[in-house]
Amino acid sequence: MDDRPLSGLLVVSIEQAVAAPYCTARLADAGARVIKVERPEGDFARGYDRAAAGESSYFVWLNRGKQSLVLDLTLLADREMLQRICDDADVVVQNLKPGALDRKEIGPQALRARNPRLITCSISGYGETGPLADRKAYDLLIQAESGLCSITGGPDEPARVGISVVDIATGAAAHAAILEALIARGRHGTGCDIRISMFDVIADWMAVPFLHAAGGASPKRMGLSHPSISPYGVFALRDGQKVLISIQNDREWAGFARDILGRPELALDGRFATNNDRVRNRAALDLLIADIMRDHHRDRMAEMLQQAGIAFAALNDMDGLIAHPHLATARIDTPDGRTVPLPAPAARFDGRRHVLRAGMPMLDQHGPAIRAEWALRSDPTASTPPEARTR
Repeated sequence: MDDRPLSGLLVVSIEQAVAAPYCTARLADAGARVIKVERPEGDFARGYDRAAAGESSYFVWLNRGKQSLVLDLTLLADREMLQRICDDADVVVQNLKPGALDRKEIGPQALRARNPRLITCSISGYGETGPLADRKAYDLLIQAESGLCSITGGPDEPARVGISVVDIATGAAAHAAILEALIARGRHGTGCDIRISMFDVIADWMAVPFLHAAGGASPKRMGLSHPSISPYGVFALRDGQKVLISIQNDREWAGFARDILGRPELALDGRFATNNDRVRNRAALDLLIADIMRDHHRDRMAEMLQQAGIAFAALNDMDGLIAHPHLATARIDTPDGRTVPLPAPAARFDGRRHVLRAGMPMLDQHGPAIRAEWALRSDPTASTPPEARTR
C-alpha cells in the first residue's frame, strides 16, 4: 500500500524542459500518479545531454516515477483522449506557449467546465497578457531580463547563475500553489485555475536588490562577497585551500576578532565596529583578514572557527559535493537497466524521506496501457490488460 500523502491523485502534465517537470516530479515523489503527455518527438529535454548513463541529466532528474504518453494534439482523436483523461484528473499542469491549448479547445477553462474539481496550472515565460506575453522565454533569458545576471558574477562582467534557477524557482512556486489549491479544494470541493510566469517568480525573488535599487543604491556584483554584510567572503589559507566565512552581527565580529584574528581591539575600531562600518571599509578589512588567514592550514582553521561559533564553509566543486559526508543520495533507474545517483529528496517526514519508486520513462512507454485504460472507462464493455492501471 502506498501511504504517501498524494497517493490516489491523478496529475496530467503537458510538459517539456524544466519548470513544469520540476513541479510534477515533486508531485510524483509524494505519491501522485503523473501522466506525462509528450509530443510525438518527445520532450526536447530528453536530448539536452548524455551525462546520466547515456541519458539526459535533466530528464533523469525531473521525470522519475512518471508515465509517458505520446499524444499528437493536432489530431482530434488524441485531443479527445486527453479530454477523457482530464475528466478523471485532479491536476493538469502545462507549460506550452500561452494560448496553445485554448486554440485546440482543450485549455484550462474548457477542461474545468467538464471537471469543476480540476486544478489547472499554466506556466509561462511572461504571463498571458502584457507587452512580452508572446515572447519565447528560457531560463537564462529570464535571468537576463529580470536583472538577476546584473547582480551575479564578479565586478568585471555579469554571469549566469550556474543552475537553471529560474526554471527551478518557477517549478517550486507551481508545486506550492497546487498544494494550496488541493487544500482549498478539500475545504469547498472545487478546483481552480493557476497561472504562473517565470518572470513574476524570479522578480519576487529579486525583492532585496530591488529595494536597494529603489532606494537609490543599486547593488553591485560582488563575486563571492555579500553586498550588505562584512566580513563575508572567501579567504585563502596556507595550504592553498580556501574557506568562506560569514559574520552576521557585531557580537560574532567581536568573537572573530578575538578568537580567530587575535586582534580583540578591532571590535572597537571605528572603521570596523558595526556592520555598516565594515561594509564601508570592506577592502581594508578583507586585506587584514587575508594576511592572518594565510598563516593557517585548512584543518586548523576549521577547528578554530567551529570552536569560536563562526559560520564557515569549504569552497567545494562538484567532486567535493559527491564526496561530501553530509550528502544523502538515492539511485534512479534508466531504461537500459543501469542506475544513476541523485541527491535524495530534501524533506523528511517523521524522520523519513520519500522513497524514489521508479526512474524515468521511455517515450510513450505507458501509452498503450493508458489508452486502453481510458478506452475501458469510456466503454465499460471493452477489455483492458491488467497492467493498464499500473504505474
